[in-house]
Amino acid sequence: MIGAPRRIGLPQVTIYIGEVYATREPTVIKTLLGSCVAVCLWDPEMRVGGMNHFLLPRSPNGAPEDPARFGVHAMDLLICEMQKAGADRRRLRAKVFGGAHVLAMPEEEDGVPSQNIAFALEFLRRDGFRLTGEDLGGYQARRVHFHTDTGRAFVQRITSATALSRLAVTEQQHAVQRPAYGEVTLF
Repeated sequence: MIGAPRRIGLPQVTIYIGEVYATREPTVIKTLLGSCVAVCLWDPEMRVGGMNHFLLPRSPNGAPEDPARFGVHAMDLLICEMQKAGADRRRLRAKVFGGAHVLAMPEEEDGVPSQNIAFALEFLRRDGFRLTGEDLGGYQARRVHFHTDTGRAFVQRITSATALSRLAVTEQQHAVQRPAYGEVTLF
């Protein structure tokens, strides 16, 4: 859905690369995605919702310093946080966003965006989570707002040069704070 309605008084939490957040309190979890992927999980009975935001499917260098930057760990961490907040793993529903090709370089079939998408969808399929929504791939960054009390997600495609420039700066700043992993250059 495009154009998230404003709900006055609802707390908002913004997550960035390598972060996971889940709560049973009605909250809007927000993130901005380029080639990264965010998975939202929701338990409709307990009304517990959560989101992660990962950079790569897995660390090429073994045990990473910041595991939530990698999908394989970010998914486990999100599931654990959901269960700590009262969710039942058997009821979880999933929505997946991101994996856009946003860099000014030749697109590769096995590039980071494609790897992220394939990993997220395979993880959800393999673990038996019901996929109820997705907005993946393409060439535009996305702003995602996930409402933890309803499980609704709102996506805004980012087309303005200013917003894309801010996303690039944010990702570059994050890359400076973190080491490079293997042959992947963080942007």
